[in-house]
Amino acid sequence: MDADARILMNELRLDHRNMAIVLKLLDGLVVEMEAGRDPDFELFEEIMRYMTVYPDAVHHPKEDVMYEKLRAKRPDLAEDLDHVPDDHREIAQLSMLLRSEVEAVVAGAAVRRARMIEDAAAYIKRLRDHMRWEEEDLFSRIDLMLEAEPYTVDISSIEHIKDPVFELEVEAGFRRLLDSLAA
Repeated sequence: MDADARILMNELRLDHRNMAIVLKLLDGLVVEMEAGRDPDFELFEEIMRYMTVYPDAVHHPKEDVMYEKLRAKRPDLAEDLDHVPDDHREIAQLSMLLRSEVEAVVAGAAVRRARMIEDAAAYIKRLRDHMRWEEEDLFSRIDLMLEAEPYTVDISSIEHIKDPVFELEVEAGFRRLLDSLAA
């Protein structure tokens, strides 16, 4: 399935805005933990499930497709960007670790609070830094490529799901997250 690269870039930027909103909500849960209170762990679990089923499984692969298009069509603009796919794998590993920890807590297992706070803070910082870098550097390079010539990109290898929280029809499994975002 081919997609207009300019439309895909708009979607990626919208995803970043949505992910920033979710990270702010996650920040609040970390602040509660740092204060010694128990946050809404079910919400925490829902956030991390969202981050693994949409940003890690759909958003980052789309960015990888755009990066590969840049490398193929404009290698001059792709210099020093070989780390992009590795960054996405690292972020996915951090999100899976945090998801596992919060799922363990919800299931009743003991997880060290300090470790969970540390892992959540590292995840939030890593993802925010990465998104900022993409907006300032990677996306600017892709925009330069697309200004010169519009492209389509093959996204047939990427799971085709809509954003389960920010699309018109929110999946039932993310209702708590949506309600928290609305509050």
